[in-house]
Amino acid sequence: MAARPGMRFNIEFDEWFPQGAFIVGDVTAVTEYQSQEDKQRNKPLRPRIDEASGLPVFRVTLADPSAEKDRDKSVTVEIAAKVQPVPPAALPGTPFRPVVLEGLTIQPRAEASGQAKWITYVVRATGMRPVDAGGTVKASSPSSDAGKTSAKAA
Repeated sequence: MAARPGMRFNIEFDEWFPQGAFIVGDVTAVTEYQSQEDKQRNKPLRPRIDEASGLPVFRVTLADPSAEKDRDKSVTVEIAAKVQPVPPAALPGTPFRPVVLEGLTIQPRAEASGQAKWITYVVRATGMRPVDAGGTVKASSPSSDAGKTSAKAA
C-alpha cells in the first residue's frame, strides 16, 4: 500500500516525546492567510479549519527535552479542537508546564533549501491534558528516538 499525499500517521505521545513535553508560550488560534487587499478592505480574519476533522486549528510550541539537535528542541504542534485548549498550570516554583498531547499524529513533509533536502514532520493533536501525578511518560531509551529526525510544523 502506498502512502497517500497528506496521510497522517498515529503515534503514541510516549514514542514521540519519550521525556515528555513542556509548553512554551501560549496556545493561539491559527487564521487563514489574508492578503494586503483583504486587510485594506477590513475583511474579518477567518479561523483555519483542519481539513481532516473540520475543526478550528490552534497552535502551541513545546520544548522537547529528548531532542538530540538544538533545532529540534522546539516543536510547534497544531491542535484541532472545537474550543481553544487551556494549558495546564505551571509546576509550583517553576515556569515549566508539562503536558500530554492526545490524538497525536505526524505527517512527513519534504523540505528544501537550495540543493539541501530533508524530511520534517507536521505534528498534530486533538487535545492536551496535564501530566498525571505519577507521571505518564516512560523513561527514555536509546531506541526510542531511532526514527525521529526533525519535528517542525508548517
